[in-house]
Amino acid sequence: MGTKKIEKTKFWTRFIDENKIKKLLMRKRGLVYIFTGDGEGKTTAALGLGLRAIGHGKTVVVIQFMKGRKHVGEYQVQKLLKNYEVYQFGKEQFVDLKHPDKEDFELAKQGLEFVKQIIKKRPDVLILDEINIAVDTGLLKLDDVLEIIRSIPKEMVVILTGRNASKKLIKEADVVSYIKDIKHIFNYGVFARKSEQY
Repeated sequence: MGTKKIEKTKFWTRFIDENKIKKLLMRKRGLVYIFTGDGEGKTTAALGLGLRAIGHGKTVVVIQFMKGRKHVGEYQVQKLLKNYEVYQFGKEQFVDLKHPDKEDFELAKQGLEFVKQIIKKRPDVLILDEINIAVDTGLLKLDDVLEIIRSIPKEMVVILTGRNASKKLIKEADVVSYIKDIKHIFNYGVFARKSEQY
């Protein structure tokens, strides 16, 4: 009782729940973000958060599931940025989401084991790109992913991207954004554009 406050400024009204803040500060694990939905921009949003962290001298590691294309901008920019690494666990071609093959399963499994090793190195920000869809298609087990994110160090931020995020992952996360497809140039036949979509 009496722990909720309202803070009003010229620009916003903020509700402050001191009990929830206290629980957050006492919790052992770090923050978990999810960017999901059917619109473009989930990976882009995660990379933007990572870029902001790099600007403050933080270390960022990106682990991409179901992606293996080295010509994409987020992979190429490793040559220019310090404290930024990208690791890919996918083939160059797109995964058949209804019928993933044996190699897709094996790469996803390798990726999840690699996540465990990277967490031991304690980067400030860890982006698990397309992990939501890897869970949704059955390449990864939901319980295995939940176990990992529940064990992240307190000072670490983990970002999960990909459409069809599990309700259990959404419940576990601290910040969840749903990106909705309203309009896209793809819908009238324009191909993916270099430096925008890849």
